[in-house]
Amino acid sequence: MKPLTDTEYIRALIAEGEHQKQDFKFEISDARKIAKTLSAFANTDGGRLLVGVKDNGKIAGIHSEEEQYMLEAAAQLYCKPQVDCRMATYWPEGRCVLVATVEVSPNKPVYAVDGQGRRTAYVRIADENIVASPVHLRMWQQAACAQGELMEYTEHGQLLLRLLEAGESLSLSRCCRLTHQSRRAAEHLLAKFVRYGIVEMVFEEHNFRFRLKP
Repeated sequence: MKPLTDTEYIRALIAEGEHQKQDFKFEISDARKIAKTLSAFANTDGGRLLVGVKDNGKIAGIHSEEEQYMLEAAAQLYCKPQVDCRMATYWPEGRCVLVATVEVSPNKPVYAVDGQGRRTAYVRIADENIVASPVHLRMWQQAACAQGELMEYTEHGQLLLRLLEAGESLSLSRCCRLTHQSRRAAEHLLAKFVRYGIVEMVFEEHNFRFRLKP
């Protein structure tokens, strides 16, 4: 098969639009901000960043090596732990486009560090970078420590499942109230249910909610 030209390859990627595993950036002016996208990709399904492409898919190109340095800083200095970010340059229509690829991290959570030194983990939902919920953090914590876990259906767990069987999706706060658990206990329980494929997390109305997995 004839290999694609740079223009054909980049155009094919642009045709996909922005989605859970792809994002467009016209330029990179702040390494800390781009660290949020790298964190989200690394914590979810991995992803690809096209630098030099506008949100509408127009190829603008980059005009210096500064974007590459910014990406390296974002991956190595402003992501904790560091993110493995592979970069390649292409020349569609005579303009330079930088493609950065991030794989799923084996060491979740990956945090993005802001200007005040605060660490925040992100996940990728559709084409947005969303702050990871406390349940995400519990899931990653449990997965890192899991060794022959035994799932015990406590009273609280059985009550939660009965509530979810009614078909309604519940927020973390509502789960706490209805099952009379502390927030910490509810986070641990929901994290286990999600990890075992019993419950799923959905992002609705700017909030993570939980429902029984079909």
